[in-house]
Amino acid sequence: ISTNLGSMKFMLYDDTPRHRDAFIELAKSGHFNGTLFYRVINGFMIQGGSKDSRNAPPGKFIGYGDPTKTVDDEILANHFCKKGALCAPRQPDEINIFKQSDISQFFIIQGRKYRSGQLDTMEMAVNRPIKKKIVEKVYPPEKKELLKKLKEEKKLDEARALADEIQDEIESNYAFADGKLEFTPQQREAYTTIGGAPELEHEYTIFGEIIEGFDVIDKIAALKTDANNRPFTDVVITVKILK
Repeated sequence: ISTNLGSMKFMLYDDTPRHRDAFIELAKSGHFNGTLFYRVINGFMIQGGSKDSRNAPPGKFIGYGDPTKTVDDEILANHFCKKGALCAPRQPDEINIFKQSDISQFFIIQGRKYRSGQLDTMEMAVNRPIKKKIVEKVYPPEKKELLKKLKEEKKLDEARALADEIQDEIESNYAFADGKLEFTPQQREAYTTIGGAPELEHEYTIFGEIIEGFDVIDKIAALKTDANNRPFTDVVITVKILK
């Protein structure tokens, strides 16, 4: 991906074949050439490729995408939002419940670096409400009363058995609960060294990653922008498939 601020080289993933093949087809057709990085948010991401950005006059709102270029999602747990992740944008959940991508454009994660403690806090913010709901379901008021009664009657073996049963059920339900946030060692390494945008985890298909040109992401992200996050200086895109 070449621009007037420098070039970036990416590796496309083979385990996201729908996105890989659609992107390659569009690139070979020249679809992206002459388009702009039209949405730039420093510390977050740079987005470009939308056909309506080509030769767009200053101040024009850009980014309507192409509804004929949607691709079914390929959101995989082994790909995450580290700096340089090549991602496909999409419409919001309320009108796109299947998280289908708009492969007619793309965005590249810049993000920021996180401390390990900040990642811990993010996990807790997501996981505590999930566990709380499980506890409320598994350990309702009537079971609390029963456990209290057993303790008062000195039936400690029964009380301990009931408490263990409740705890085991809570842990079992939590282990299989959907929506938990648990960063892998690889994610923690990336987010604390090169950085990224962990808040976007599991929301967008990531179909490639940068292998050269990290500094170009930063150059583009640092540009001054208008109220729509469009850079005042046009960043013109040319995409070439190397092999």
